[in-house]
Amino acid sequence: MNNIPAVVYREEVMESDLEGVHSVVRSSGFFSPEETAVAMELVAERLKSGKASGYFFLFAEHEREVVGYTCYGPVPCTESSYDLYWIAVHDDFRFLGLGRELLERTEKEIRALGGSRIYIETSSRGQYEPTRAFYRKCGYRDEAIFKDFYAPGDSKIVYVKTIA
Repeated sequence: MNNIPAVVYREEVMESDLEGVHSVVRSSGFFSPEETAVAMELVAERLKSGKASGYFFLFAEHEREVVGYTCYGPVPCTESSYDLYWIAVHDDFRFLGLGRELLERTEKEIRALGGSRIYIETSSRGQYEPTRAFYRKCGYRDEAIFKDFYAPGDSKIVYVKTIA
């Protein structure tokens, strides 16, 4: 049973999502200013180029405010692989089941687009252990580790899940 307050989901990207994504990403305390800027750049690219950008979004709104989102897209030069670039939930809405709901809905969207495998990358830093546990709990498995990828002692871990 989830405890998610009344949430509306949408895929359409709007100008106001720049601020919504900024608010969600900043609230977590996980992301650096550079990472936050990248999250917003992906929204801006989608607004500028539409689906041709390769970035797709799913937003969760509560009382017309973005409280969580995913950003995903096809991996270039693959038949049916997708990257999940971002999944983030506003700190006020964490631990209510919203992250799992967003991920499940995103998996369904990717499947509908012809996707069969989803890749997620994250950091090996200790602060990301809850994130890694979440991915494993949702059926993702460790696929690869790139030692010292982000910085000495900060490896990149790639997770994968077959969905079709």
